[in-house]
Amino acid sequence: MPVNLPPPTAQSLKPVAGLDMAAVAAGIRKSGRDDLVLMRLCPGAMVDAVFTQNRFCAAPVQVARAHLAAGVGVRGLVINTGNANAGTGLTGLQHAKRMAQAAAQALGVAPEQVLPFSTGVILEPLPIERIEAALPSAVPALHADAWLAAARGIMTTDTQPKGYSQQLELQGQVVTVTGIAKGSGMIRPNMATMLGYLATDAAVAPEMMQGLAQRLADASFNRVSVDGDTSTNDSMVVMATGQAQVTVSTWQSPDGQALWRALLSVAQQLAQALVRDGEGATKFITIHVEGAQHSAEALQVAYAVAHSPLVKTAFFASDPNLGRILAAVGYAGVDDLDVSRVEVFLDDVHVATAGGRHPAYREADGVRVMQQSDITVRLVLGRGVVSETVWTCDLSHDYVSINADYRS
Repeated sequence: MPVNLPPPTAQSLKPVAGLDMAAVAAGIRKSGRDDLVLMRLCPGAMVDAVFTQNRFCAAPVQVARAHLAAGVGVRGLVINTGNANAGTGLTGLQHAKRMAQAAAQALGVAPEQVLPFSTGVILEPLPIERIEAALPSAVPALHADAWLAAARGIMTTDTQPKGYSQQLELQGQVVTVTGIAKGSGMIRPNMATMLGYLATDAAVAPEMMQGLAQRLADASFNRVSVDGDTSTNDSMVVMATGQAQVTVSTWQSPDGQALWRALLSVAQQLAQALVRDGEGATKFITIHVEGAQHSAEALQVAYAVAHSPLVKTAFFASDPNLGRILAAVGYAGVDDLDVSRVEVFLDDVHVATAGGRHPAYREADGVRVMQQSDITVRLVLGRGVVSETVWTCDLSHDYVSINADYRS
């Protein structure tokens, strides 16, 4: 079960005017479940995306990048689960192109106007014929309020769909931001296997869209770690349909700042949901580093703790073996770190100070905090004024079982 993560409802996921979607069953890997999602964007919609940094990136990632770079306007997205179409060579690339072509034909647009996405098992051929056969049935089902169906349709090892909406008033009009994501394992920064789709009905200028997905990812999806693995298929797409008759001129304007906050809020909630639904997770852990000289340094320390199997297994066991946290801070790579200035807190418990155990620390206090399902680790480096936050989870027996059985 996910950690303190209520599932979304159809009513909680608000439609975004100018974006319709549908989920259908193609039988890609398992029968009897929706595993193919089609999205249709209105003409003139603006789209930005960020993709995995894995050099072994999947065929659909390569095609989606090329189609987005072509600048002809995105009118559709097609997403399949059950098969990643990664590590499939030239044949996989041809299949990804066929997938975009089939979706384009169903939507009545050019193939270059469709972005394909896949997620699932790597190194297996994509059953493209099943996708081509199923896509026409998705067109009559396209609807603006099908976000929940789409969230379910992109799941792999997720235990539940992930989606959030936020509405705000701009220029006297209600503006909607809605997003969905999938991901439970193979999650770490650099677009960590995760897929995310965010949309707003506000009108956003092309120059404002450029780099928007990266900015959002850097403050949300690139701040999470389940197991330290970066997938071959990670992708995040941001869409602005312009159908709310509200134009945001600059991100620095009051309207721009309000829209940014709404987009970031949805993105961060989705990112945290990935961790809360991490494979086998029983604890949600916030790692907050402060007193760093710069952001990169703070994140370097935070990720050292977040990725540590010893730290993560201690949290699973509710064992306050907190020297593991100190060890991770020490090997994080801050070569001139003065450990005598480092302070370590576990929620409200002051664990370490001046290079050693805090005189007032009692193991019973550590046990109390470690038994919680939501825990904050606060690390004060004493080097500057910069702070950063990363979200992670524990590492349990179930994580091993889920990944050992993944292909069976």
